[in-house]
Amino acid sequence: MRSIWNGAISFGLVSIPIKLVNATESHAISFRQVHTEDNGRIRYRKVCELEDREVSQAEIGKAYEDADGTMIPISDEDLSHLPIPTARTIEIVAFVPADRIDPLQMGAAYYLAAGGAQAAKPYTLLREALKRSNKVAIAKYALRGRERLGMLRVVGDAIAMHGLLWPDEVRAPEGVAPDEHVTIRDKELDLADALMDTLGEVDLEDLHDEYREALEEVIAAKASGEAPPESPAPAAGGKVLDLMAALENSVRAARESRGAEEEAEVRQLRRGASAPKETGAKKSTSTKKTPAAKKAAPARKLTSKAGEGAAKKTTAKSTATAKSAAGKKAATKKTASRKRTA
Repeated sequence: MRSIWNGAISFGLVSIPIKLVNATESHAISFRQVHTEDNGRIRYRKVCELEDREVSQAEIGKAYEDADGTMIPISDEDLSHLPIPTARTIEIVAFVPADRIDPLQMGAAYYLAAGGAQAAKPYTLLREALKRSNKVAIAKYALRGRERLGMLRVVGDAIAMHGLLWPDEVRAPEGVAPDEHVTIRDKELDLADALMDTLGEVDLEDLHDEYREALEEVIAAKASGEAPPESPAPAAGGKVLDLMAALENSVRAARESRGAEEEAEVRQLRRGASAPKETGAKKSTSTKKTPAAKKAAPARKLTSKAGEGAAKKTTAKSTATAKSAAGKKAATKKTASRKRTA
């Protein structure tokens, strides 16, 4: 990883040479602006408003615009003389519990890499001290022309730094919450808790950018001259008239979804267990009895019509026995025997 800043961590009288590298990367797909008629690139040029001509980068400097529109030039030399002790130093000012940091303050993340062999021991010392204390370090540093606030913490075997907003840069949530007075019943909270428990947790490693994947499919289709894939129809939404009913339906749907997944797994196991019985060359006794029992009633009807002469030859005792439960089983066996003879 390429370093974007070189300096040192000031830990009391201990100085730790470090290199600052980005800890995150963006996988977003970027587009170019083009002329829709001929796909020509649209480019921006830096033009001086007074001379109405394009200027090079070497001719461009900095200036502060005053309230009346006056431009006050500020040179790099002016900035270099600013009384900032953190120009090339990450100065640790305090150690606090991690829960003291408001997530709203957290910004860009960086890794702090040890700058050479001489930095290995003090770097490891700071890392192990942070681990044992279960705290994070609050530091001040200068980057890209301004002094910033940072938080140092341990990530694996490395020290990471999160850029923090200054406390006065975080807005208060005034006017965000609804003004209406709302009463939440315990039953509604219970259903909300049940829905949270039913949905369960998620492994963040399983989450991915579906929009980027769909966009890549569109680009691939357009590049190969094919029609881009059609998007699925959006789900029909309706107005939620009853919060309780919506919560109950949500819990029921979540439980049914979980139950369907579990039932699908059980059915798959049953299919696997019954497969040898269905595909085997020799059927088991229970397999023979099952179709015979299902076809017992129609078999007796066919026998009474087609074999009426044979029924007359039977004795009265056989007829009485046939009406009993044992006689029904015998008739069923005879029917099966006639089928095998046929």
